[in-house]
Amino acid sequence: MTMNPQALKLANAQHMLHPMIDPKAVAASPPLIIDSAEGVHVVDVDGKRYLDTVASLWNVNVGHGRPELKAAITAQLDKLAYYSTFQNTSNPPAIELSQRLVHMFAPEKMKKVLFSSGGSDAVETAMKLARQYWQLQGKAQRTKFISLKLGYHGVHFGGASLNGNPLFRTAYEPLMPGCMQVESPYLYRNPWGETDPARLAARCADELDRAIQYQGAETVAAFVAEPVQGAGGVIVPHESYWPALRAVCDKHGVLLISDEVVTGFGRIGSLCGARAFGVAPDMMAMAKGINSGYVPLGATLLNERVAGAFEQPGVPAALMHGYTYSGHALACAAANANLDIVLAEDLPANAARVGALLNARLQELLRYPHVGDVRGLGLMAAAELVQSRQSKAPLMMGTPYVQALVAGAREHGAIVRVQGNRLILSPPLVFTPAHVDETMTILHAAFAQAEASVS
Repeated sequence: MTMNPQALKLANAQHMLHPMIDPKAVAASPPLIIDSAEGVHVVDVDGKRYLDTVASLWNVNVGHGRPELKAAITAQLDKLAYYSTFQNTSNPPAIELSQRLVHMFAPEKMKKVLFSSGGSDAVETAMKLARQYWQLQGKAQRTKFISLKLGYHGVHFGGASLNGNPLFRTAYEPLMPGCMQVESPYLYRNPWGETDPARLAARCADELDRAIQYQGAETVAAFVAEPVQGAGGVIVPHESYWPALRAVCDKHGVLLISDEVVTGFGRIGSLCGARAFGVAPDMMAMAKGINSGYVPLGATLLNERVAGAFEQPGVPAALMHGYTYSGHALACAAANANLDIVLAEDLPANAARVGALLNARLQELLRYPHVGDVRGLGLMAAAELVQSRQSKAPLMMGTPYVQALVAGAREHGAIVRVQGNRLILSPPLVFTPAHVDETMTILHAAFAQAEASVS
């Protein structure tokens, strides 16, 4: 480091724009600058150590500083950092990773992989290939996409058009035409006041059915959803919901695209989120956990049905899509080493086991009057912050309560994330019961400070 901590803090907002925040807010508040990390903890430039309860951004699943990944990256750098996969060139790590992914997701009948640089790219790829699939099928009028309210599918114009939260849309509208949203299976807040999760799942699936019919099934390309909605507030559907979605899509011939950017590679206790609910989608968009953020990478997987359209003899089917860093050798080498760890340490099983403990312990937060709901699945959880349990009115980021909560967590040694009015936890998949205890000790201290700030 060539600049001292104070100089870094002063320089940060002068030149660097941060995602998902008003630049004026960054300028008004010195940033938390992470300087090093190991396992499930990170250290800032002042030497303070924090428990990383969010795995940076849902993605450092195997933990920070894994020697296996550092060794794989170094070994690949000694051979080849990067060469384009355009012009029918390739590299060994990309070939090996594509084969591995098809084998990992054989139960979902995945057959082909197109690599990209991250989750937004992976979703954009799925949308474009869905449209091309229908053109190859002689049904070019199938161009529309349906997604869920509160869904999050990235920042490209296609993904932003699918996003079901105005927060991620308004500044960039008008967005892509032909995209619409239906209700999420959000038990705590839904327009019907439904309190039975199975009935809510049926209502939501029925709404999708009616939306497809209203639009005209012959015009709908795909339905896109996260198995568990992440940025929307960790909305966990009833076990019947995804099978019902699959049935509705099959009824109308609509493609089912599973956005596995967060849920892929073990976060909710299964190698992919759709598998956790017993469903095989037609396409999957994956990123984050594919190599735990060590080198940016995304992947879009196509099942036999979709891939088959590009393999029809005598039918021109050039993929006029791709990214400079598609199949990046260094990123793919990191992914191969990362997935070795995921499988060898059975991190999906650990996420299920430790996640069950975490979600049970998080129920303790209901003792605080400004916590309206606690929910989660695997190592993916949220506590919904409200002005009162009676009104359920959201207690949003920026209010004194939430500011005190986040500051209290940092003071006591943890990084937490508040999205809207939801405190979201998504720790590394190597979390242990001891880390759950550490998390709860810090959260209780932080909530006590937050409650005192409004008393």
